[in-house]
Amino acid sequence: MDLDSACETRFEAYIDLLAKAVGHADRREPMRAYCQGLVLPGDRKSVEPMAARVDPCHLSSRHQSMHHFVADSGWSDEGVLGVARMWALEAMETQGPLEAWILDDTGFPKKGSHSVGVAHQYCGVLGKTGNCQCAVSLTLANRVASIPAAFRLYLPESWASNSMRREKVGVPKAIVFQTKWKIALGLIDHLTEEGVPIAPILADAAYGDATAFREGISQRHLTYTVGVGPTLTVWTQERMPLSPRPKAPGRGRPGKRLRRDEEHKPSSVRNLAKGLPEKAWQEIDWADGTKGRLRSRFALLRVRPAHRDHLRTEPRPEEWLLIEWPEGTEEPDHYWLSNEKPSISMRDLVAQAKLRWRIERDYQELKDEIGLDHYEGRGWRGFHHHASLCIATYAFVVAERARLSPPKPSSFFKLPEPAVSPRPRGRPAPPAG
Repeated sequence: MDLDSACETRFEAYIDLLAKAVGHADRREPMRAYCQGLVLPGDRKSVEPMAARVDPCHLSSRHQSMHHFVADSGWSDEGVLGVARMWALEAMETQGPLEAWILDDTGFPKKGSHSVGVAHQYCGVLGKTGNCQCAVSLTLANRVASIPAAFRLYLPESWASNSMRREKVGVPKAIVFQTKWKIALGLIDHLTEEGVPIAPILADAAYGDATAFREGISQRHLTYTVGVGPTLTVWTQERMPLSPRPKAPGRGRPGKRLRRDEEHKPSSVRNLAKGLPEKAWQEIDWADGTKGRLRSRFALLRVRPAHRDHLRTEPRPEEWLLIEWPEGTEEPDHYWLSNEKPSISMRDLVAQAKLRWRIERDYQELKDEIGLDHYEGRGWRGFHHHASLCIATYAFVVAERARLSPPKPSSFFKLPEPAVSPRPRGRPAPPAG
């Protein structure tokens, strides 16, 4: 059996597993067509252009069945993602153990105000605030591959509190307003309950700056290495908070809370980094890049986060502060906090922190190649169904890459030869507003 036919055989076996997850047998064919449409070449991965590529001779009926399957059918996103996760992990772990759970969010620029969750908010794709949807995901990764394993739309408060808007797009009653970091903790809980192998949690400063998020991970007895901003304040081993105020003679009970004042207060991580001696910095390499080995300058020290600890009776636990300050730049450009074990080496911690970049590549491929951001419907169910099918399709590609060298993950997908030149009912529509 050649590589292409073996790949096709695996694809059909994979579709059979996904079909069990979506339930009714009559959903298998539109699901297969949808996944095939997502992986076939094409500029637009919304339903009609995909139907034209997959089945040009029966465009109308194919379009109808695919649209109904993604927008209206009541199958479980968690079931589909569970199959995708299992399929990808089995192949990924042949190349090495799972090394990280990576949390992040991604934006979907939109026009108008009717698509579920759309609001004027920060959009990483635009690099600024703009009209968009945002979704939070949790990706499983090792050095070779990565796959999103959980995914949920962020519903802004303007949507969560508006019953009329919710009803129009079918937001489930159980969905309430949550910050992105609270959604992220929910995704962690879901995968933990599913028995997914545990790995360190990685996230950027949008999550790491939330003290309650870091505390939530620690309370779950998990480790993390998360980005933080330069203004985050910490105590060092040489400079700790003042002890509670002692009992004054004849004046009641002694104080219980830690103290600080203008002369004795914590330092921002930026100021701390700038005050470190030259010997504190080391050149560390962590991966191969297109122009050779990736290297930079790092420092590592033990600190205690100081956020609102004047309301506490004891200091927060000691953690690692990792700082990156590339040679020739005016100031450091990355900071991380980690509750990893005290014995971890700087090289290992740098490698762990830098593994977060994999999620950026996943998002890029999911959007550019698979069409994650091409869905044109407005409803909650359709948005998540489309995302789940994109992730499921990508999981198959990831698994093929892990199995084959050089990778030929989708070469068996061929555009059908139409009996006549198909003419779609219109040009692909712009993203729904």
